[in-house]
Amino acid sequence: MQRDIQPAFRDALRAGHLPPGITAADPSEVARRFAVYRNNVATSLGQALARRFPVIERLVGPEFFAGLAQVYLAADPPRTPVLAEWGAGFAGFLGGFAPLSGWPFMADVARIEYARGRAFHAADATPVDLAALTDADPALLRLTLHPSVLVLRLDHPAVSIWARNQTGATPLPLPQDRETALILRDPSHAVPVAAISSAEAAFIEALLAGATVAAAASFCPARDPVPQLAALMAKGAIVGAHRQ
Repeated sequence: MQRDIQPAFRDALRAGHLPPGITAADPSEVARRFAVYRNNVATSLGQALARRFPVIERLVGPEFFAGLAQVYLAADPPRTPVLAEWGAGFAGFLGGFAPLSGWPFMADVARIEYARGRAFHAADATPVDLAALTDADPALLRLTLHPSVLVLRLDHPAVSIWARNQTGATPLPLPQDRETALILRDPSHAVPVAAISSAEAAFIEALLAGATVAAAASFCPARDPVPQLAALMAKGAIVGAHRQ
């Protein structure tokens, strides 16, 4: 019975009518109270979305974002009680939202913010010791990267836009070209966002796909993977080393 009530209650919240089966001596009072509850739920979800996408809220302003959140809520409501999973479609929604058509970079900024949330909640993994890489044959060595590691190839200089909208950031001229983002959760549980080159991105993507270090090194300058590996090690991003 409870399983039947829950979908009906959820549908009533979305549609704005009372759930079926509710009776009272004063139906208008019940409707008023349900409307208040429905508004509180919508407001709370809008606030949760703002916490997930703070740069988007900063760029458009809190009042505009509050209205935007309600439109998005109607189009793509949460599918599970885990709010950390909500917002996967927000970037695509922004890309087709007519009032923001003059700001096409918004979707890329939202992709960064959603990816940071996913990275923060990624599974824990212990970085490997440097000794695991010492004297290993690159042609036989495959690396496992931290579950939070993600490369985003963006259509706009969205990493720079995201960075200049952080608290205390110094506004710098924006690059004209598109950027690629590296997102991960570091050992201090911070989730930095770095702009990386296309070659760096290709190297990391190859490792993520299971390529050997030697194969992935084909994307590195002079086919030398050491600078890239050192940077990943410093970030705690290498959590496994396997020799064939």
